[in-house]
Amino acid sequence: MPAVSKVCCIGAGYVGGPTCAVIALKCPHVQVTIVDLNQDRIDAWNSPDYKLPIYEPGLKDVVRQARGRNLFFSTNIDQAIQDADLIFVSVNTPTKKSGVGAGFAADLKYVESATRRIAKVATSNKIVVEKSTVPCRTAESMRTILEANSRPNCRFDILSNPEFLAEGTAISDLFNPDRVLIGSLQTPDGIAASNALRDIYANWVPTDRVLTVGLWSSELSKLAANAMLAQRISSINALSAICEATGANIDEVAHAIGYDSRIGPKFLRASVGFGGSCFQKDILNLVYLSRSLHLPEVADYWEQVVIMNEYQKRRFTKTVVDTLFNTITGKHIAVLGFAFKADTGDTRESPAITLVKDFLQEKALVNIYDPQVEREQIWADLAEAMPSVPSSDIQKQVHITSSALECCRNAEAVVIATEWREFREIDWELVYAGMNKPAFVFDGRLLVDAQKLRGIGFQVTVIGRGERL
Repeated sequence: MPAVSKVCCIGAGYVGGPTCAVIALKCPHVQVTIVDLNQDRIDAWNSPDYKLPIYEPGLKDVVRQARGRNLFFSTNIDQAIQDADLIFVSVNTPTKKSGVGAGFAADLKYVESATRRIAKVATSNKIVVEKSTVPCRTAESMRTILEANSRPNCRFDILSNPEFLAEGTAISDLFNPDRVLIGSLQTPDGIAASNALRDIYANWVPTDRVLTVGLWSSELSKLAANAMLAQRISSINALSAICEATGANIDEVAHAIGYDSRIGPKFLRASVGFGGSCFQKDILNLVYLSRSLHLPEVADYWEQVVIMNEYQKRRFTKTVVDTLFNTITGKHIAVLGFAFKADTGDTRESPAITLVKDFLQEKALVNIYDPQVEREQIWADLAEAMPSVPSSDIQKQVHITSSALECCRNAEAVVIATEWREFREIDWELVYAGMNKPAFVFDGRLLVDAQKLRGIGFQVTVIGRGERL
């Protein structure tokens, strides 16, 4: 199989955009074209001032170096497919909202649409790479579609190349990955296609970090990795509830158990809950897969990870209400952070959405500040979270602010929902002076110096820290 010289990526979102931008940077001899149906998104990728459609530290510098040289962004999907030797399919795979498997199974309509487009347009052999997170054996469906709709003498090899990026550190993850996983059919053609993709990554990734496995193992490994990481978060959050009830400190507990070399310290930081595009979706996908394979105990085990995450958010809301004298009706709550984690503008499954929805249902007045999330995104997320409430009513209760200080002004309570670094550096004395008294701080991200804030005059509640002596 000849070396890959032209790459196409269908989907210019959080995975396809950064991944293929880094491929272009590291492989100047390979032409990379990222395509998307969304003209506004492509225009943002092409913007003269590099106001990109997603925020990721380091991404702007990568695009600035490669764009126009061998990195291109376009809505001309058909041309990019025709030209490419290798095509990444990096489209959204949300959880189904209706029909069979609703609430658990992945909605693969975008994957199928992209696959049919490739089959219709391609006039030469292609390597088609699953980059989206998909259920196990999706590649089989893709191959069936491609073979049933392809032109004569046009062959397709299907690979699985799941991403293991953490938003906020995606560029450094791409520059120095723990591993790159490539799954293929264990046939001569499949192995040759796998080697062609491996050769691209070999331009900067050490060969011992490129793992080649069977197609189905690769697909399942992605779901398994996210499930295991989310499981650790739900486990430490479950322990945080015990800490609050007993007077233990979750920071100290996590530090102690993290010293065990069999456990390690990563993903043992308690919080108001996990979010993002992958964890919940992938676990629910695993639950659906287990049930479809008649493994109900396995399904129940993994579903409990999501149940625990939802419980953590509800428990935090209840703590706020109970502490504010059992009612927040008419009270001003400042929510600092709306992205699901720091260093990203992504709000998918963000715990802040659930918190704000719960506060609004309790008739509170909510101020929101996030340094990267656009106002339009916040309004859209709240409208989706509360479909039965008119947007005009939501906007009467919510005020989106342009700074942390403005957000906290005249509030009864401050809720830290995202661990943005700037929230560590807030002038809390100035915040206290501008708040109604008694002034409360609820730290859902283990961010503040509770003793310092108490010295200023705040009533402070930190997740996972019991006050019992």
